[in-house]
Amino acid sequence: MKFNYADFEVVKNIALTFPNTEESVSHEGTPSVKVRGKLMCRLHDSGEFIPIRLDFEIRDKYLDSHPEIFHLPDHFKAYPYICMWIHNYNRKLLTEILELSWKGLSTKKQVKEYEERK
Repeated sequence: MKFNYADFEVVKNIALTFPNTEESVSHEGTPSVKVRGKLMCRLHDSGEFIPIRLDFEIRDKYLDSHPEIFHLPDHFKAYPYICMWIHNYNRKLLTEILELSWKGLSTKKQVKEYEERK
C-alpha cells in the first residue's frame, strides 16, 4: 500500500461540508467519507486516485467531458464510481461531483432540506 493521507485532505474537507457525512476508514486502511454508512469517496490504496460514488449516467458524462481529471479503471466499470486523479483536479468541479455523490446517497428528505438551506 502506497498512499499518503494528505492526498485525501482536500476531498475529505469538501465532502464533510455536506450534511450527515462522516469520516471513516475503508479498504486497506484508506481514509474515506461515508453517508448513512455508505461509501461516498475514499483514497485508493494505490495512492494514485480517489474513487467517488456517482450514478452511471452522471459518471459517463464527466468521463467524457473531463478525461484529464477522471478515469475508470477496469475494476470500477461495473460499479457506480468515477475515479479522480489525486493531483489533477479543479476544486469547483470536485465540489460539484461530491455534491452529486452526496445527493445520490442521501434520502429525498435530506436533499430537500439541503436545497432549501442553499
